[in-house]
Amino acid sequence: MPQLLKLYKPEILLLELGANDGLRGMSLISMQKNLSTIIAEAKKSGAEVLLLSMRIPSNYGKRYTDMFYSSYEKVAREQNISVVPFILNGIALDKSQMQNDGLHPNEKAQPIIANHVAAYLLPLL
Repeated sequence: MPQLLKLYKPEILLLELGANDGLRGMSLISMQKNLSTIIAEAKKSGAEVLLLSMRIPSNYGKRYTDMFYSSYEKVAREQNISVVPFILNGIALDKSQMQNDGLHPNEKAQPIIANHVAAYLLPLL
């Protein structure tokens, strides 16, 4: 990450990570540390960070799922950055907007995601 930040010198970094960690049942503390490390590196390079939050299916139960989602708010608050609520809201349960794996949005969903994120990104521009 530090090499990429140095090479590309972004003014704003959109950070969307963690869903795969949640699907693997990773420690939420580890996930939060990973997000915080990336955010700190980006800030150190001079970039502003916008955190995009994800939800995971309830395979691990409501408690883990809720704690997973609230991790984004927690990290954003600790790092003093903005967070975009669940970027697949209104998309994740619509099979016509999801790939066959049921986890990733397809091309129809992209403009919806872009509009959702834009509301949080525009103030940073």
